[in-house]
Amino acid sequence: QVQLVESGGGLVQPGGSLRLSCTASVDIFSINRMGWYRQAPGKERELVATITYGDSINYGDSVKGRFTISRDAAKNMLYLQMNSLKPEDTAVYYCNADFTYRTYWGQGTQVTVSS
Repeated sequence: QVQLVESGGGLVQPGGSLRLSCTASVDIFSINRMGWYRQAPGKERELVATITYGDSINYGDSVKGRFTISRDAAKNMLYLQMNSLKPEDTAVYYCNADFTYRTYWGQGTQVTVSS
């Protein structure tokens, strides 16, 4: 079992920045792949960014060049730095982990981009 807890969401103006954090109940460097997904009202959940055990990173097309995924071993945290935010980035953001052949999800954190 892996428990994931996100934090850092909130309301931000267009063009602003936010950093999301995700803590896990196991060593994040023992997890095969971690990532961030998002779901806007009325839309399907979509990939934002993933990072593998071997540091291979993948971004969704809509966030490339604006978002950065990273990990901190000392704090056992996964981060998503979001810059140049747009209203279309408004969604619930979920932390995700693939570990021992199972997929785990956090409870989500709301990000709202609005003036």
